Amino acid sequence: QVQLVESGGGLVQPGGSLRLSCAASGSIFSIYAMSWYRQAPGKQRELVARITSGGSTNYADSVKGRFTISRDNAKNTMYLQMNSLKPEDTAVYYCRTDQLGLGASWGQGTQVTVSS
Repeated sequence: QVQLVESGGGLVQPGGSLRLSCAASGSIFSIYAMSWYRQAPGKQRELVARITSGGSTNYADSVKGRFTISRDNAKNTMYLQMNSLKPEDTAVYYCRTDQLGLGASWGQGTQVTVSS
């Protein structure tokens, strides 16, 4: 199993920026995709962005043009650069990995609050 630790969350004003990090350790072989999900109070967890081992990315429509997902394979770390943040981006953000034959692993989450 992979251990995932998210960091970088916090309180930011509308229009501001944050960068989330997700550090992976443990059995990190065969990771073919890494993703960011978020869950707002009273709502289902939703996919925000995903990046494959080949570098392909996809984003939720609600964050396209504002968020950028990236990964540093040498550091086993994934990032989510979030710009032009809106109050509706407020949620707990979770990191997820998908591994061949082992399924998904999740981090504990980091709170992002966008408020004036």
